[in-house]
Amino acid sequence: MISRLAALLLSFVAVFASLAFAQDTHPILPIGSPAPDFSLPGVDGKIHKLSDYSSSKILVIVFTCDHCPTAQLYETRIERLAADYRDRGVALLAIQPNNPAAIRLDELGYTDVSDSFDDMKIRAAYRHFDFPYLYDGDTQTVARAYGPQATPHVFIFDKERKLRYEGRVDNSQRESLVKTQNARDAIDALLAGRPVAVTHTGVFGCSTKWISKEAGRVAEMKKIEAEPITVNLASDADLKKLRSNPTGKVLLVNFWATWCGGCVHELPDLETTWRMYRLRDYDFVTVSANMPDEEPGVLKYLNKLHGSSRNLLFGSTDTDEMQHAFSSSWEGSLPYSMLLSPDGKVLYEHQGEVDILKLRRVILGNLPDPDYIGHRAYWAASPQ
Repeated sequence: MISRLAALLLSFVAVFASLAFAQDTHPILPIGSPAPDFSLPGVDGKIHKLSDYSSSKILVIVFTCDHCPTAQLYETRIERLAADYRDRGVALLAIQPNNPAAIRLDELGYTDVSDSFDDMKIRAAYRHFDFPYLYDGDTQTVARAYGPQATPHVFIFDKERKLRYEGRVDNSQRESLVKTQNARDAIDALLAGRPVAVTHTGVFGCSTKWISKEAGRVAEMKKIEAEPITVNLASDADLKKLRSNPTGKVLLVNFWATWCGGCVHELPDLETTWRMYRLRDYDFVTVSANMPDEEPGVLKYLNKLHGSSRNLLFGSTDTDEMQHAFSSSWEGSLPYSMLLSPDGKVLYEHQGEVDILKLRRVILGNLPDPDYIGHRAYWAASPQ
C-alpha cells in the first residue's frame, strides 16, 4: 500500500514538474511563420505596431536588453546594421523582452541600469540609439510569440513578413574576431531575391528573464537581508590605511552620518551598487562621521538598510583629525565619496550626493575584465 502511494505521489510530482517546465519553455518561432503582431511602447514615447513597418522590404527585429554584457557589446553593431540598410528599404527595431522583477542584483554586475522601461530610456539616450527600442517586459506577450532565447536574438522577415532567418547577429561577441556576418548575409540575400542560405543559428548572451524567474530575485533579497551587519571603530591610522586601498580591488569609500539627509538619501543606491558589483573586483566601505558613542544609532540605520558591506565609525571625537587622516583635500562636507583604483589612484571624488549613474559608469570603466575582455573598453569609450 505504501509503495503504491509513493508511486502515485511521484507521478503527481512528475506531472507538476512537467507543467512548470512547459510554462517556462518558449519555443522559437519557426522559419516561414508570419510575423506575430505587436503593439508596444517605445522609448520615443510612441506606440509601435507591426503595421507601422508594412512599407519596408525587410523587417529586422532584434530582442536585446540593457543589463546583458553581450547585448551591450552588440549595441554599436545593431546601430550600424540599422544605418547601413535604412536607405535600402530595411527597417530595424529592437524589443526588450526581460521582466525586471526576474533579474537578480548579481546579474547586474556589468551594467549601470536594469531593464525597466525607464532604464531603457536612460540607455537609449546615453548610447544615442537611432532605432526604435520597444518594451515588452511587463506582459512578455510578444517575447512568448517570438521565443527569443538570449539577448541579442535576431528575427528577419521578408516583404510578406514571413520569417526567413533567426539567430545571432554574427559569430563572435568580440567584434575583432567576427568572421561570419549572419544577419547581414540574410538581409543581403533577401534584397537580392535569393533564398537565405543559413536560416537558423544558435544565439549566445544572457538568457531571457521570464517572469517565472522572479522567485530567484526574491530568494536573493532574503539572503541579503540575513547577512550580518557590523560597525567597527576606526582610528586615524585605520583611515590612512583605507586611503591607500589595501584591498587589491576597485574601492568606493563613502563618508556619511545619520544626521545628514543627503547621506541617508544616497546610501541605499550605493549599497545596491555594491550588491550589483561585489562578485567582481569591487569593494565598498562606509565610514560614519558620527561620534563614537552614537554607534547604536549608526547600527540601527545600517540594519534598516541591510548594509552588510564593511562599515566603520569615527573612533575619535576629533572629527577634523579623522577627516584629514583620510584626505587632506576633503573640506569636511557630507556626504563625501572617493573611488580608488587597486593601486590607490583616485578615480572619482565627490563632495555631496553622487550622480549614481555617472559613478557606476566610472566603476565599470575601471573594473578588470579578464573574464569578459572588451567590456571595460565598452564603458571607457561610452559617449557622455
